[in-house]
Amino acid sequence: MQAKRGWLRELPLHLMILPGLVLVIIYQYIPMLGIAIAFQKYIPALGITGSKWIGLGNFKYVMDMPDTFQVLWNTIYIAFMKIVIGLIVPIVISLLLNELRTKFVKRGVQTLIYLPHFLSWVILGGILVDILSPSNGIVNQLIAWFGWKPIFFLGDNRWFPFVLVISHQWKEFGFSTIVYLAALTSINPSLYEAAVMDGANRWKQTWHITLPGMMPIIILMATLSMGNILNAGFDQVFNLYSPSVYDSGDIIDTLVYRLGLLDAQFGVATAIGLFKSVVSFLFISVSYWLAYRFANYRIF
Repeated sequence: MQAKRGWLRELPLHLMILPGLVLVIIYQYIPMLGIAIAFQKYIPALGITGSKWIGLGNFKYVMDMPDTFQVLWNTIYIAFMKIVIGLIVPIVISLLLNELRTKFVKRGVQTLIYLPHFLSWVILGGILVDILSPSNGIVNQLIAWFGWKPIFFLGDNRWFPFVLVISHQWKEFGFSTIVYLAALTSINPSLYEAAVMDGANRWKQTWHITLPGMMPIIILMATLSMGNILNAGFDQVFNLYSPSVYDSGDIIDTLVYRLGLLDAQFGVATAIGLFKSVVSFLFISVSYWLAYRFANYRIF
């Protein structure tokens, strides 16, 4: 009887989650049937059931492509830099913001650094194209003012990966900073009072109290970010890259886009996407295990 009452009490919650569950099934699980395309010579007119089954032929074709390993390296290299810088910058900014005592200034800075998160890469891409233009961009004007030669940031393979990493941090570090600022509020203020009485300056307080207090969140964010090791940011790269920087900026997602939508090689594109999904799943599984092991993080 008590179990029945508990079920009736929880029924409204199950009904509330039902629409979201239906959408997940429709848009996430049913499309997974299309994985079969990765093992077929897929022809849209014949459909999945009528297309010829070729087994691992698409995967072999991908491995034989001359640019495959360069694209894989670009993806890992760019994503790894984004993960590392994406951990360092928000931590430093949150520590600096924590030292501000004027609430108006602190909230104003938080708002300014948080705003780019809400802008799409279509907008930010246009802004970056203007800012980094080799002819009249403000960055190259500043470089020319020092007597140096202009740099084609979006057309030079040496500079393009760093443009991606820096612009990504410009957009996202404000959002990540909120997480670390929230972690700072959980540190017991009496620890700082005791440190002051012992003669510790602000640097020692930060090193011995603030950073250790933030460490569980830092470990958690670092381990969970491992799942993005093959996600270098399609929206950003697609809006900024060009054929001249394919050698350094072409990633798995943009390769899938060109092969699948532009060249109509649906089977090959699906094979690459399946490979990425499997590897990402393994990294996500490992990252959640590490988060549970070192940060006591549980999904439920």
